Amino acid sequence: MLQVATIRENKDLIIERLAVRNFTDAAKIINQVITADDKRKSIQTELENNQAESNKISKEIGILFKSGEQQKATLLKEKTSQLKDSSKQLSETLTNTQNELNELLYQIPNVPNALVPAGTTEEDNEEIFKEGDIPKLHNNALPHWELAKKYDIIDFELGNKITGAGFPVYKGKGAKLQRALINYFLDKNTNAGYQEVQVPYLVNEASGFGTGQLPDKEGQMYHATEDNLYLIPTAEVPVTNIYRDTLVKESDFPILHTAYTPCFRREAGSYGAHVRGLNRLHQFDKVEIVRIEHPDNSYKALDGMVDHVKEILRELKLPYRILRLCGGDLGFTSALTYDFEVFSTAQDRWLEISSVSNFETFQANRLKLRFKNANGKSELAHTLNGSSLALPRVLAALLENYQTENGIEIPEVLQKFTGFDIITK
Repeated sequence: MLQVATIRENKDLIIERLAVRNFTDAAKIINQVITADDKRKSIQTELENNQAESNKISKEIGILFKSGEQQKATLLKEKTSQLKDSSKQLSETLTNTQNELNELLYQIPNVPNALVPAGTTEEDNEEIFKEGDIPKLHNNALPHWELAKKYDIIDFELGNKITGAGFPVYKGKGAKLQRALINYFLDKNTNAGYQEVQVPYLVNEASGFGTGQLPDKEGQMYHATEDNLYLIPTAEVPVTNIYRDTLVKESDFPILHTAYTPCFRREAGSYGAHVRGLNRLHQFDKVEIVRIEHPDNSYKALDGMVDHVKEILRELKLPYRILRLCGGDLGFTSALTYDFEVFSTAQDRWLEISSVSNFETFQANRLKLRFKNANGKSELAHTLNGSSLALPRVLAALLENYQTENGIEIPEVLQKFTGFDIITK
């Protein structure tokens, strides 16, 4: 959530940068924010004046009672009673006005960084890096959903029977490969300095608002209505919320965490060939990295996260590219996002497998995540997160790119985790 002071000080620039997102209501909503904040300030001033006058009169009443002037004291008590009633009404109006202001602020996405290109769809994203050779497969190469059936390692029909489409069952060496990837990712992250945490898979409403999933993605989250809890769409939500309502020390930076969790997404409206097999699921596994950073270091940290994911994909020997997301494809809470995509040779298409983002103060303002700077002043921290990595499409790419006529080979870096080097019938 943007700070009102920032909006006031940078109104024209914010409207200009939000245009990169194609956020056409920017000027209208920002003007409404300023008007609502003016109203809030006016009510706050009136309330404070009322309270100050009430306190002043209370002291006078005490003096009058001591001096025996009870009649004058009684008259002043009637006035304080009126002031208290007025203050109560003003306090209620102030709360309502603050809520109206917050509702407006919740509608405004994060301001894109100057590096974010203009654009409306994923076609306008900028490719900034590409690495790895695309393998040449044998003539009978199959997409991963056919390989999964051939080698009996993932059962999509059984998952459909148990729950529904988008909930696969991993079997045998498929389950072990999945577990191997999780352990490999976690080891890479912890060796890079990220502290592993295990977090809840359900979060409350405050946590959803804290990281920006609510109200923006409310329809995409599974909601346990009786308890008003939400199944997490990513470990980013519970991990970042560890620091909600927290004042950290400047010396604590950087704060680094990694977590493995299943993730749950309704993915409403997702249909077609591009969502077959593991390409898009309602439940999937992901290992996440989260950083809490000093504002002066957050973009250097973002570059470091990008390099970290690069190293993982190099070790897996998967061809990949990095995209800088355009304004139209940028997430609601992000100031700058880099997407990683691996090439699926059997499908002849790129598959997104990671997003690495800097949210600057957008989440921290919602979370009330602050630190005391060198001058002793409270300041908002910066939050960042990245997939390191999301498993379904990594697994899809591994199955497809490593397939041979004799079976599916296992990347060398994973073999100590799997205990086997090939999947055969």
